Amino acid sequence: MASARGRLQDKVVIVTGGARGIGAAFARALAGEGAVVAVADLLDGGPVVAEIEAAGGRAFHARVDVAEAASVNAFVADVLARCGRIDGLVNNAAIFANLTPKRFFDIDEAEFDKVMAVNVRGPFLFAKAVAPAMIRQKAGKIVNIASGTVFKGHVGITHYVTSKGAIVALTRCLARELGNDGINVNAIAPGLTMSEGVLANPDMVGAPAEATKSSRAFKREQRPEDLTGSLIYLLSPDSDFVTGHTVVCDGGSVMR
Repeated sequence: MASARGRLQDKVVIVTGGARGIGAAFARALAGEGAVVAVADLLDGGPVVAEIEAAGGRAFHARVDVAEAASVNAFVADVLARCGRIDGLVNNAAIFANLTPKRFFDIDEAEFDKVMAVNVRGPFLFAKAVAPAMIRQKAGKIVNIASGTVFKGHVGITHYVTSKGAIVALTRCLARELGNDGINVNAIAPGLTMSEGVLANPDMVGAPAEATKSSRAFKREQRPEDLTGSLIYLLSPDSDFVTGHTVVCDGGSVMR
């Protein structure tokens, strides 16, 4: 998996929600480009770390609650103690695959708040935690994961779509605030992606997945690996003069 001269050789990159699904695909791809990958997840990151190491890559993991500042700060401090620097942050952790679609007036406050805590507060807390190290370095790349639903609207998951709209806004604000420090902040907006969690949710496969597929210029399902090229670009030197943007990667469902 690890290449001798990867595009991210020896870069230290945090991936939240990296234990499975899209996050695990991100972790494997980054390790394949030579990065040292720090996986933060409430789920066990051991299997993906073992897979990376078996292929010759470098990774480690810890259980982290992205919605809790103490958990986030402790993990970032550990990464710095181990590696001495943080070059990239991928804010991927989010609540989505286990949601049950419902009308917005049937979403209770507790569910709304939980989605916002993980999907919005989490990226905010992680960006806040890594920013001092990146500022000292005068370099760093933050990639937030938004969603193509922001640009289309979507019935049944209003709290999720709202949270991802906030991620687009957060990306723009952080890009403005951190630009003078040499830090790039961008986002990727995937379409419906056939990760393990999505495939396990009957409300997201079948007719809903077919409707999404038919809306695309490329009439096929989206896989986690479809997103890794955009991610590597946004973390690599190729994107050094790109900041504040949201790259839609959904097979041509959203065109803007």
